Amino acid sequence: MNTEFIKSNEKREMIKKLNEQFGITELPYLLIRAGRERTRSFSGHLSKEEMIKLGSIARIELIGSYLFKEEGLLRLSFDATIMLKEQITKNIVEINESEIKDWLRGFDINMPAPQGVVVIKCGTDFVGCGKSNGKTIYNYIPKDRRLKK
Repeated sequence: MNTEFIKSNEKREMIKKLNEQFGITELPYLLIRAGRERTRSFSGHLSKEEMIKLGSIARIELIGSYLFKEEGLLRLSFDATIMLKEQITKNIVEINESEIKDWLRGFDINMPAPQGVVVIKCGTDFVGCGKSNGKTIYNYIPKDRRLKK
């Protein structure tokens, strides 16, 4: 199994960073590091020991949902913005109906926004994260999730 279970003290540090960036105060999941930068969440009924045992029998590459990537700042995945939408209170950038069409097609948005990672919201829907340089929000929606023409 090419994964590492995140210990509780490291999880507290991650929650602290998530709180500073997005206002997130709780992650009711088992956190798993996949690779160097990606963190996944698991909320199933298997224990750590059962997952390790299963990993020794069958090759398990991915377990749980991709939650965020650590690049200095934490960048929430597309799914994490939806999973954690009730907790997200900071670094939210609201876009309108015409901008959402371009955003979901993978285009960047030219608009003033706080520098760093921001969560994009249209109405009541959270639609992913972007990285802002203050003038442009760069789109991080995965290519396979983007709307086609």
